[in-house]
Amino acid sequence: QRILRLAEMCRRLETEEEKVLPFYPSSLAEWEQQNARSILQETPREPLAQAMQDYVGLERFWQRFNKAKLEEKALEQARATLANRNHNLRGLLQQYLAGPALN
Repeated sequence: QRILRLAEMCRRLETEEEKVLPFYPSSLAEWEQQNARSILQETPREPLAQAMQDYVGLERFWQRFNKAKLEEKALEQARATLANRNHNLRGLLQQYLAGPALN
């Protein structure tokens, strides 16, 4: 139920571009895409693969979820970089302000 609620929230928060272009561009070569299509068209023989067929509808949700997680990680890294830069600048400012006081 939680996943379905999140999927509904994702649909409501889609940008116009995401509504018009719902698929992400593939980084696979043409022959790799054809190979993947042929494999997907085969009927699964393993139990796990058969169970996965039931959840194909959630694929778009997981794409969006993964995209959001990647963006979150990128923002965390950017924030850490900015915090480090801020710390360095504060140190330089303290050195600058302490210089005239010593003279």
